[in-house]
Amino acid sequence: QVQLVESGGGLVQPGGSLRLSCAASGSIFSIDAMGWYRQAPGKQRELVAAITSGGTANYADSVKGRFTISRDNAKNTVYLQMDSLKPEDTAVYYCNAEIMRWMNAAVHKYEYWGQGTQVTVSS
Repeated sequence: QVQLVESGGGLVQPGGSLRLSCAASGSIFSIDAMGWYRQAPGKQRELVAAITSGGTANYADSVKGRFTISRDNAKNTVYLQMDSLKPEDTAVYYCNAEIMRWMNAAVHKYEYWGQGTQVTVSS
């Protein structure tokens, strides 16, 4: 079994910062891409940022220059540093990972999601 556990959400004033963390644990052979998505009330879930196992990152246009994604492969953990937060960043943030697992004498890729963490930007 594999779990993604997120932490770091909360309430912050506009212009403030938060750092989200997501740690993967369980029966893991390796991890390919990891990323963060968000979903605001009444809106579809959208990609915020993603990072490959080699460290190549990509961002949604709305967060470029304000958010930074990083990962620690030794800890199976991905981070999202969020600076200059705006009220429109308010959403539930979900961690996502493409995890390779050794099962039935072969390696298989599965997609996993975290439980979500609330980020609220408000004065």
